[in-house]
Amino acid sequence: MAIQINLDVELAKNKMSLTELSERVGVSMTNLSLLKTGKVKAIRFSTLEAICRELNCQPGDILVYLDQ
Repeated sequence: MAIQINLDVELAKNKMSLTELSERVGVSMTNLSLLKTGKVKAIRFSTLEAICRELNCQPGDILVYLDQ
């Protein structure tokens, strides 16, 4: 996949668990776990916005394009 997802890095920077993020943004643990492992095909902007708000980061901190 040419898009790398760094959700785990941002969670670690903020010392936050996936469970806590799930509760804060209102997205299921299952969906966040799939996102974290890169097993999703899409993400809603509203979800990305909520994650960025809670982790105090930019979308580019979470989603990185890798030129392969």
